[in-house]
Amino acid sequence: MGQVNSAKFTVSGSTVRDHLGSGGGRVYFVGSGCGDPELLTLKAHRVLQSAEVILYDALVNDALFQYFPKQTEAIYVGKRCAQHSLSQAEIGNLILKKAKEGKTVLRLKGGDPSVFARLAEETELLSEHGIPFAIIPGVTAASGCAAYSGIPLTHRDCAQSLTFVTAQRKQDGSPVDWKALAQQRGTLVFYMGLSKVTEIAEQLIRAGMPKETAMAIVDNGSLAQQKVICSTLGGMESDMQHQELLGPAVILVGEVVNKRQQVSLSMLAEDYQRSSQVLSLAL
Repeated sequence: MGQVNSAKFTVSGSTVRDHLGSGGGRVYFVGSGCGDPELLTLKAHRVLQSAEVILYDALVNDALFQYFPKQTEAIYVGKRCAQHSLSQAEIGNLILKKAKEGKTVLRLKGGDPSVFARLAEETELLSEHGIPFAIIPGVTAASGCAAYSGIPLTHRDCAQSLTFVTAQRKQDGSPVDWKALAQQRGTLVFYMGLSKVTEIAEQLIRAGMPKETAMAIVDNGSLAQQKVICSTLGGMESDMQHQELLGPAVILVGEVVNKRQQVSLSMLAEDYQRSSQVLSLAL
């Protein structure tokens, strides 16, 4: 086995190690993965142990709390369905305040921090104030929910591209280009769209996508209560009427839905207790 490369990264003429050793605060933006607590990466777990302050979102699985260091200040800053514990500006200012106190701050987000998670606003604020930060990716909902439901996101025969779309946007933001989405031959994945399933289907059909196009909803993906509904753009509204969907959920549109195969979820869950014990040894 080769040796680990211990070379230090250069940052503006100095090293990361030197820069962080100046006594000031720092911030880690960490993706916790989408649901299943075992999707937390080893790097995320390691960094978690050094955190003095953890600001966590609503979609962070409660099972991860056992890995929070006991002396760490944990602050909930979640936002769900227009119910916000803090505004985005307040969250940014809180991150900045804790970092300026010289703390190691961990901003824990569900999924991946770079995918529809307001990372740009928060890192821009830190950059303006000269606060060093790092980003640790996580398993985003599209890949996690697709994997646990047996749906391939891409396929050599029918889906050579993949597009992530947020169903939530600013009221004064640019409208969704439904025509462009409807003309794509790859896979569409809609985030935060459980309340807009019918609208999404209608808009895509209106923009020219055949109503027979396959569509799937993966609710509570990668969790024990995961539920998957496979239908079409034209049939989803009626097919989901008698289903209790709680969210969060992702919506997949494209031929890949018809390529779904049955996944053994028991195989993914059988060793969870053992892995939980192993990870706890690092505390």
